[in-house]
Amino acid sequence: MMESREMKLGTLYTFSAYLLWGFLTMYWKLLDHVNPMETLAHRIVWSFIFMIALLLTIKQFRSFLHTCRNLLRNPKDLLAIAAASILISTNWFLFIWAVANGYVLQASLGYYINPLMSIFLGIVVLREQVTMRQGFAFLLCAISVLYLSVSSGVFPWVSLALATSFAIYGLLKKKINISSTHGLTIETMLVTPIAAGYLFLLPRQAFTLSSAISGTNLLLIGAGIATAIPLLLFANGAKAIPLSMVGILQFITPTIMLFLGVFVYHEAFSIEKFIAFLFIWFALILYLSSVYHHPAKRQANT
Repeated sequence: MMESREMKLGTLYTFSAYLLWGFLTMYWKLLDHVNPMETLAHRIVWSFIFMIALLLTIKQFRSFLHTCRNLLRNPKDLLAIAAASILISTNWFLFIWAVANGYVLQASLGYYINPLMSIFLGIVVLREQVTMRQGFAFLLCAISVLYLSVSSGVFPWVSLALATSFAIYGLLKKKINISSTHGLTIETMLVTPIAAGYLFLLPRQAFTLSSAISGTNLLLIGAGIATAIPLLLFANGAKAIPLSMVGILQFITPTIMLFLGVFVYHEAFSIEKFIAFLFIWFALILYLSSVYHHPAKRQANT
């Protein structure tokens, strides 16, 4: 009975996280008049402030300091989380830039590709074995990117950069045994001095106390909460449900982004893009079937 309740809560939390990540596209679109680098800097700083406040509220600040001390004693883990910090910041910037510049569909394609990129890195870096289904999935993914490049004359670099940066970030996180709450706090802490320095060098009228209640500045401050909440929901939900279910739910985010790109922001969805997406969708069907046909992969991450 308890397991059933945990499973339901885990599903609800994970579903909510992916739902929020999808609709947060609209949040970043509201800031498309702000320089993407400035938006990123605010996102980093306010995420760090929010996470510190959260740690103090849930009485985990002391254990967080203990985690930091352990990291300082382990240069390999410290280097890995520093690299993860740079990668997730890069991923955030790419997504903010893509939304602001009318590349929501490319961002959607990137997050559809992401699980396939993660498997590819598992094969190349971790020497994991590839199944026939996964091999065909990679082939379809490559065909999709090649077809889109040739037919439209534009290489989908946004899609591949988003997928690659997030996949490598996930790979690095697998190597570090730190809770998601402490992890996000450390990741934002490491880049906060750079972000804060950037904001300090901006013209003062860009963000002053007298204008702090303006809609734009409230959105910039809220970027910290918008970043942390879905991540915390995901962290608490994903560990309570099978990995195969996470594999299905993760496609909620790019699907929402796809619909927003086409029906809300009216980005051109040509026949070439539709065919490219079809290749990716078939690849994902193969990916999901490979997960279900390998029971060992159904275990949740605990």
